[in-house]
Amino acid sequence: MDYYISDEDLFLFHQGTNYYSQNLLGCHPIEWEGQSGYRFAVWAPNASDIHVVGDFNLWKGNAHGLKRITEAGLWIGFFTDISENTSYKYEVHSQNGSVVMKADPYALESEIRPATASVTPTNSTYEWKDQAWQKAKETLDPFAAPINIYEVHLGSWKTKQSKQLEEWETKDASEFYTYRELAETLVPYVKSLGFTHIELMPLAEHPYDPSWGYQITGYFSVTSRYGSRDDFKYFVDQCHQHDLGVIMDWVPGHFCKDEFGLRQFDGQALYEYSDPRKAEKKSWGTLTFDFGRPEVQSFLISNAMFWAEEYHIDGIRVDAVASMIYLNFDKADGEEKIYNTYGEEENLEAIAFIRKLNEAMGAYHPSVLMMAEDSSDLPLITAPTYSGGLGFDFKWNMGWMNDMLKYMASDPVHRKWHHELLTFSFMYTYSEKFLLPLSHDEVVHGKKSLLDKMPGDQWQKFANLRLLYGYMMTHPGKKLLFMGGELGQYAEWKDREELDWHLLEYPLHRGIKKYVEVLNQFYRAYPELYELDHDPEGFKWIDPHNVEQSIIAFQRFGTSKEDSLVIVCNFTPNVIYDYKIGVLEPGTYKEVFNSDADVFGGSGQLNEAVHFTFPEKWHHADQHIKIKVPPLAIAIFKREKTNNKEANQ
Repeated sequence: MDYYISDEDLFLFHQGTNYYSQNLLGCHPIEWEGQSGYRFAVWAPNASDIHVVGDFNLWKGNAHGLKRITEAGLWIGFFTDISENTSYKYEVHSQNGSVVMKADPYALESEIRPATASVTPTNSTYEWKDQAWQKAKETLDPFAAPINIYEVHLGSWKTKQSKQLEEWETKDASEFYTYRELAETLVPYVKSLGFTHIELMPLAEHPYDPSWGYQITGYFSVTSRYGSRDDFKYFVDQCHQHDLGVIMDWVPGHFCKDEFGLRQFDGQALYEYSDPRKAEKKSWGTLTFDFGRPEVQSFLISNAMFWAEEYHIDGIRVDAVASMIYLNFDKADGEEKIYNTYGEEENLEAIAFIRKLNEAMGAYHPSVLMMAEDSSDLPLITAPTYSGGLGFDFKWNMGWMNDMLKYMASDPVHRKWHHELLTFSFMYTYSEKFLLPLSHDEVVHGKKSLLDKMPGDQWQKFANLRLLYGYMMTHPGKKLLFMGGELGQYAEWKDREELDWHLLEYPLHRGIKKYVEVLNQFYRAYPELYELDHDPEGFKWIDPHNVEQSIIAFQRFGTSKEDSLVIVCNFTPNVIYDYKIGVLEPGTYKEVFNSDADVFGGSGQLNEAVHFTFPEKWHHADQHIKIKVPPLAIAIFKREKTNNKEANQ
């Protein structure tokens, strides 16, 4: 086949199993018959003619034509007069007579917005230095390890512009911090806070800043807003050298309608469904991928593989899974519904695609975490595909998040009437491998910041926020917090301005930042809080039923059953003395964590002395301790080892 394209590559692409299709299609520098140049290849079965256009031919399609080499619609060309770092598009002539200029679906580099062309790639010269990280990752069991994620939007963590932007304005590229600058600032900051991973909101090229990257035009192009491909590799490498994993939001559910993008790529529906009822996501103004089309499967699975291999990404958070698996997702009342061949609303093609994706990633990159941002109640999201599941490693626990934020927003006086919101998650917490998210979606569009959701005066708001974070950290499941949550921001996230760093001038805000840092360190120091996250043996209720006082108590265990933590959460502002807590083992118990400590901005209601057990049954245990319960706070206790035998265990 011409220009190093094999029949096998073509066959696999059209079969939906070419998981390296970016090597087949797109723009690549090659040597051919003693000459250096660029090979261009594009899939466009409904096109009648295709030319590569750019400054090199005055953006006119009278030269640089591609040749159709297969009936299935692969077009190819090789040119020696196009240099690196040159903008280009495909001029696509459709069979219906239309002509449109399209960016390359497989472009490795793109112009910075508002320009929309693809860019001929330069050869990457980056030399990775994360070998120790990669080797350690091969043997890591993520389900028994601490995972605590800091979610980041790179364009607004910190910015170089100081003025507030108007609604219609966008930042100049020079106002963004670059990938390399962020590697020197963001990475050590996240490391100092004690997180284990950074999650980056979508990094693929996108034209519109307020889409936050969720409406993509360049799936293989890391966004040029913050620098080059090698700059981004440096950022990831620095994360790994600081023992931080990198998770990327990935958006296979839909793409934007911009004319230069994937929509009607060759004059007809190609990447999207041809049936507009299936293609249109009206509430988002986007189009749904045709998950049943083999070439689209090759495109998307190759893309996930590409980010894992080219950029050493450690995890992929698949966005909006519910929108993929339900045909009538987000359709308005009265709008025509569509159904599958069984008369149900599941998109069987999307479900089959997700299984295929997770099987492929598991086979090629078993250490890359696959995470589902899924608001549906479809079961078996994290079950293996061979048992009927979708094959994800983790699922975001949207139920826990919604229940807890609703509960925490209620006045403590009224919380006893909503106690089930506090405890209901334990009815299903072991049905999936869950991650507990407090993400960007909860602090935008009028939902208020996490701090502003909390009731009460200023002190109570901060106490409630500390309690929420503490309960999340001790609840089974991995963790995620959106940037700014550690500052106690009053305002919602402003996607075109930096975080409110000036708040750290004030004691309560410094206190919440210190609290997040210490809480994260505590989480990582105690295996009881993560080793058995997905095993019912790792959790035991002490008392879920104290509705009147809005107090719950439970125990967390690690793989070493001799060690456990006793956790007490008080969701009212009342201090309670001599509160009985039933414990399994006799001995002395010491408070090892208290969110009401002065250093965090609390009232200092600590349990400073050790607590001896009383040989009286309580909470179905043979003995109990008496503690002081701090207000709007979490207190954690651990039994002290009392003899040589225990000390050596």
